[in-house]
Amino acid sequence: MTLKSYLWGMRISWAIALAAWVLVFINIDPEKSGAPGWLLFYISIFLLLASTFVLLLTWIWRKSQKDEDEAMMYIGVSFRQGMLLSLLFIVLLLFQQYRVLTWWDGALSVAGVFLIELYFLTRS
Repeated sequence: MTLKSYLWGMRISWAIALAAWVLVFINIDPEKSGAPGWLLFYISIFLLLASTFVLLLTWIWRKSQKDEDEAMMYIGVSFRQGMLLSLLFIVLLLFQQYRVLTWWDGALSVAGVFLIELYFLTRS
């Protein structure tokens, strides 16, 4: 797979995730639908954020590397970091939903994601 085909696949995934999130945001009231509504909301926003972060991080790696082959080596890293950042935002949204988000909870969440990423970086 080339970098160009990967990026087009991610762009199409981003567009589908955006459409799904807009449909969920407009058509579903989470307060009335209960847990399934909240679940659909969080899944759709996770997919949208993940695809956005993956595209952004891939673009950053692509600009920092001179050769496209070197940039291809960082696709997995961009994917993992995009997923971790999305997970961080979902955790922060859940904390805010239950009104338990304080600065130290946010800082501990960021530190947890940072430690997970450090584990993956030092393992390889």
